Parts: sequence; structure tokens; C-alpha cells
Amino acid sequence: MNIVSANAGYAAAHAASLAAPETYWAKAAEGIDWDQRWDRVFDPATGPYGRWFPGARMNTSFNCLDRHVAAGRGDQPALIFDSAMTGRVESFSYRQLTERTAKVAGALAALGVAQGDRVVIYMPMVPEAAIAMLACARLGAIHSVVFGGFAAAELAARIADARPKAIVSASCGLEPGRVVQYKPLLDLAIEMSPHKPDACLILQRPQAQAAMTAGRDHDFAQAEAAAAPHAPVSVAATDPLYVLYTSGTTGRPKGVVRDNGGHAVALHNSMRMIYGMQPGDVYWAASDVGWVVGHSYIVYAPLLAGCTSVMYEGKPVGTPDAGAFWRVCAQHGVKVLFTAPTAMRAIKQQDPEGKLLAGYDLSKLEALFLAGERCDPPTAVWAADLLGLPVVDHWWQTETGWAITAGFREFGLFPVKPGSGGRASPGYDLQVLDDDGHLLEAGKTGNLCVRLPLPPACAPTLWENDAGYISAYVSDFPGWYRSGDAGVIDADGDVWVMGRTDDIINVAGHRLSTGSMEEVLASHHDVAECAVIGAKDELKGQTPVGLVVLKYGVNRDPAVICTELVALVRERIGPVAAFRDARVVTRLPKTRSGKILRATIRRIADHEAYTVPPTIEDPAVLEEIGKVLG
Repeated sequence: MNIVSANAGYAAAHAASLAAPETYWAKAAEGIDWDQRWDRVFDPATGPYGRWFPGARMNTSFNCLDRHVAAGRGDQPALIFDSAMTGRVESFSYRQLTERTAKVAGALAALGVAQGDRVVIYMPMVPEAAIAMLACARLGAIHSVVFGGFAAAELAARIADARPKAIVSASCGLEPGRVVQYKPLLDLAIEMSPHKPDACLILQRPQAQAAMTAGRDHDFAQAEAAAAPHAPVSVAATDPLYVLYTSGTTGRPKGVVRDNGGHAVALHNSMRMIYGMQPGDVYWAASDVGWVVGHSYIVYAPLLAGCTSVMYEGKPVGTPDAGAFWRVCAQHGVKVLFTAPTAMRAIKQQDPEGKLLAGYDLSKLEALFLAGERCDPPTAVWAADLLGLPVVDHWWQTETGWAITAGFREFGLFPVKPGSGGRASPGYDLQVLDDDGHLLEAGKTGNLCVRLPLPPACAPTLWENDAGYISAYVSDFPGWYRSGDAGVIDADGDVWVMGRTDDIINVAGHRLSTGSMEEVLASHHDVAECAVIGAKDELKGQTPVGLVVLKYGVNRDPAVICTELVALVRERIGPVAAFRDARVVTRLPKTRSGKILRATIRRIADHEAYTVPPTIEDPAVLEEIGKVLG
């Protein structure tokens, strides 16, 4: 498809979705099996901004599993589990996954779990994590997955807020070189929480056996084997499918709610429209089930679309090397790979010339999609040149559940603009507002906001906290959803996300994007990845400080490299950036999902008190950052 027709196809779809949203989403809803049709497509009078498909009834687990078996595709692989940690590779057909899900649903029901109850899932990257999610959906129970290995206090806070009837967990998780004992963390979290679950279902892994609490803990495998299969329970489209806790500014965890009906419609639609996937194609989201990407694109969207989903227990590097992703793609015939920019940067740092790609047949791989944080252009260009494939950066949030902006393989991809997150997905009326809520013209930096109502699958509210949802997302700019990200929409409609609004720094009255400076630093041939923050300055308010990690094997004088980086920013952005401070570090502090903890770095630079974020990958890195920043 040529660029002209791609633009025309996208423009028509996007315009139709905004001009007649109910017509657009009613057509998309034909891809889902309903027990009962909706009273109306959208009801603006319910909840903070309205609800999609009120009156409709369906079951998400049935739509992910049973209907594909009934359609004659029961023998097709549904889930491929690939553990680089243990060497185990196992494929589950749609029939097998349906049978196991029905049995685990029966096991949960036998423990008293019923429709509307909450189930906390605290699991490593194993098939049973996905099966537990699907089993909850089958019962109409609401699952809340907590990233495996979270500290006990964080887990306890989520247990207290969700008040689960049961918890599904495992004896351990596996990290390179170590076994992470989950059960002691779970036991401590339950002890700390004012709410106590009635039962825990524990998967015993051979790498570590967990001690069981009599009367409360039950062996996962034994309970599954003894259970009677449970049929799908019909639920309202507006009933919650899950609650996923994300970072908040208050003491109470912020539980993002996802409903059943709108979620299924939008995610099913996205697989074809954004990723170009058809039933039977192999899709790999290299994420974790504890994050929203894992919910949406390891478990639900691929199965709703009848695809084969890859679930990977391992890292992009070190398990065993920087060729791990290429091995998985080749071995399983992956058509589309979706991962975080930090994974590509890690691979680039360890294998900058892509030598480990040799020997792997990636002939079935058609595109690489990136999300999680903005991908710096040098990394995007490196990946595109290495793979000879489209590299599509797209932008979305835990709150939205799917992409706000993207490239769209259904329509043909737009001309590549490294650094851009693509164009607004059909269903999103995305605009840039100034701080007073006025629309800004193309090319002006401001607050990226979506005109209400949000499309299906976006969070309709926070768990038992409509007021918190309103104050967090829709009160600042009435009639709009505030994304919290700053950016620019150019004359072509391409969106450039520059980072969180608090990553726009004010240097002597000039509003400057740290993302623009990071883009320049990342273009230096010795830099693997970087972060720029605004540090307090008595004269100018803030001044930018850049931290850079060098590529593997670089042995030049760091002082010389830093001098070059300062000159490069002055050349590309100009003296107005006031960029005079670059420092080399061995690594950057990141969350387990790969996001750089810029706010924490900024507090360290400003000598402010900070708490170690519970999502941090390795707290020890903060000590080095403190020493480097003085």
C-alpha cells in the first residue's frame, strides 16, 4: 500500500470514529460474541465521563478461548511459554488452554470465589499467571495482578485496597543468577494487611518449595486436578474485568479499572488495525503480566483475535546474551514483536553491530513496535537498520489500556519519523492544550489531552474512587482527559511525546523539553542510553543535567565524551538550553518495566528526601547516582 492510500485510509477511519463514535464502535463490536446486545452503544450519564455498551452481557474468557475451539481451531497454539531461565518451552493449544482455564476457575470457585469477588494474582512469568487471569474472567471475578517480586508493603497495600477473596501466587520467581522467594513476601504482606484473604492458591515451582499455611494455603496443581471445569459466567459489559494498580501521589494505591465489554471490543480491533495481525499469527509482547502491556497484549488481545501469544521468562540480555530476543522470534515464527525501548537499548549496548542476529531466521518477523517510554531516534534508527523492518513507536498508558497514538498496519504505515509516536488512534480526539486549557496550534508544546469521552477499553474510573479519578484526570481541563504527558502535534498530525509534564523544565523563563536534549545525547556514537533532568538553580530556576551510559566496549576518556555531549546539545538546540553538565554512569535507575526513574534522579540532584520506588529494578543503582551527582 502506498503512502497516499495509507494516509487516506487512516484519515477516513479516524474521522469516522470522531464524527460518529457510536456507529464506529458498534461495527467494531461485531468482532465479539455477546450473550445479550447493548441498550445503547454509549451512555454519557454514567460514571465520571460515561460507559460503553451498557445493557450488554458477555464473557471475556469465552471470547478469548471457547469460541475459537467452537470455530474449529482448538488445535491451534494459543500460548507458547518460553523460559530462558529454565530452558522450558511449552505450547498450549486453544483446547488445552480452555480446559486448564475451566479447571482453575473450578478450583477458585471451590474456594468460594464468585462473580464480583476480587482475586489478587502475585505470580512470575509462568503460564499459570495467564491461566489464573482467564479463570477469574471466566467466573466474573475481578483480578488484580501485582508484579511478582514487589515488596511486602506494596503487596499489602494492594491487598488492603482490593480486599480479595483469594490470592493466587507461586513459591518463587527466577532472575538471572538468583531465585526470588515469593511466599515469604506474600505471608508478610498478608500479616501487614488489615484484610485477610480466605484462601491462597500456591504454585509450587521446583526451584523452591514454599511452606504452606494450614487451612489457608492450597497447592495450585492439586486444586486444579481435583476441580470440576467451570463454565463461563455471563457478566455485564460494564462490570470490571480487572483492577491494575499504578503509581499515585497519595498514600492510597491508584487502582485503574478495566471493564469487560469495551475492553474486548477495543483490544480485538487493535490487533488488526494497529499490528496487522490475523487469526493464527504469532504475536510476542516482551513484557510482564504485572504491567498493562502484559494484560493487554500477552493475555487478552492476542487471544481475543485468535492469535498465538508468546510468553517469555527471561531478559533481553544475559539470558544468555543479547541475541535472546532474536532466538525467540526465530524459534516461534513471531510476526510482530512488541517491547520497550529500554530492551532495544540494552541489546544495542551489548551488541551494537548486531552480530548476534546472524544465524537467526527472522523471515516471519514483519514489524517491531515499541512503547513504555518515548524511544530515542538513534535507537529506533539502529533497530530499523539492523532488522530491515518498520520500527513503530506508539504511545499509551496504563489508564488507556491500548495505544493513544500509533502507526497502523491495516492502513499501511506512515513515513517514518524517528522520535514520533505516530498519529492519534481512531477513537481518540487528541489535542495539545496550554496550561489554561486553550487549544494550541501545530508545532506548539503543551499538555497532551484527549477530548471526552475516551474510547472503549480506557479506564472508566478508579477502583471505588470516582472522585479520585475526576481529580487525577478530568478536573484540570473540563471536558478533557489529561494524560500528564507533554508533547507536540506537527502539521502532518504526528505526535511527539516529550515526557511527563513535569519533565518540561523552565530555564531562565524558557520552557525546554528534557526529551529533546535526550534525543541529542542519544545520537552520540558512544552513548547507549541517557536521561536528562532539571536540577534546581538559584539563578535560572532550573538547569539541565545529563546522565549517560556508554556502549559496551567504549574506553575513551569520559571527560572528553562529556565535553563532546555539551557541545552537541549547544550545536543542535542552542545556547538557550543552558546544557553544560553531562556525567557518565554505569547504569540508570529503572522500574522493572524499563522506565527511567527521572523524578527520583531529580530529587537526588536537588538533595531532596526521596523514597526508594517499589517498582525499581535495582535499588543499589541509586547510591551510584547519588555519588555522581554529589
